Amino acid sequence: MKKLIVSLMMSAMVFGLTACGGSNVPANTVNSVDDLPGKTIGVQLGTTGDIYASDYEEEGSTIERYNKGADAIQALKQGKVDCVIIDEQPAIAFVKKNSDLKILEEEFALEEYAICISKENSELKEKINGALAELKANGTLDQIISNYIGDDTKGKFPYESPADVQRTNGTLVMATNAAFEPYEYYENQVIVGIDADMAQAVCDILGMELKIEDMEFDSIINAVTSGKADIGVAGMTVTEDRLLSVDFSDSYTTATQVIVVRGK
Repeated sequence: MKKLIVSLMMSAMVFGLTACGGSNVPANTVNSVDDLPGKTIGVQLGTTGDIYASDYEEEGSTIERYNKGADAIQALKQGKVDCVIIDEQPAIAFVKKNSDLKILEEEFALEEYAICISKENSELKEKINGALAELKANGTLDQIISNYIGDDTKGKFPYESPADVQRTNGTLVMATNAAFEPYEYYENQVIVGIDADMAQAVCDILGMELKIEDMEFDSIINAVTSGKADIGVAGMTVTEDRLLSVDFSDSYTTATQVIVVRGK
């Protein structure tokens, strides 16, 4: 019996378990925004969460930056960071798949998403703003968003391009980071989501083909400024720093930054 107990204890150590059956991952210590100073905060590189979290470095916080939001979430589960600051809808998707995580009820920040456009392409900006105004006025944009957000409406309003669209005005290349559900993500090897459908609806109005290029989030602005892409659409917020390099369309939706922590 003594040998069996010793064997079980050794196995527990191998699998990272304590004698009481818990894991070595530390308990949550972030219960509000006020707890952020001095903590290790995980963010996706180049996102609004990254920008906002950087303010806490002056208060003793350490910011760990990851290329993908999923990598930041995995670091949280492993105890490498104390929390993750990320957009609300991707946070909801992550928490649904990870029962050991939760979103704090307190909002971290409100923001508006817009389409990134080259400063040298004011004509395209004007056309896109006109298309967005039309999509807002006829309810199409609301339906696109409702198709991906909300338990009562999710999946009920799939966007379909009109059959009579004449695509004679060329191709619109959209740079994105397709790891940001429900805004842009892969489904059956195709990029789908709110941003993908919204961009398609804009192209339908402008009579253009849509081509989506997937890349790291912090490469999107460079793709637009270099001409490799015409627009950047990836749940992108207008900030003073970004306005130094690119221009933005009118806002197409409002989002919330939230804090994800361990524990239910």
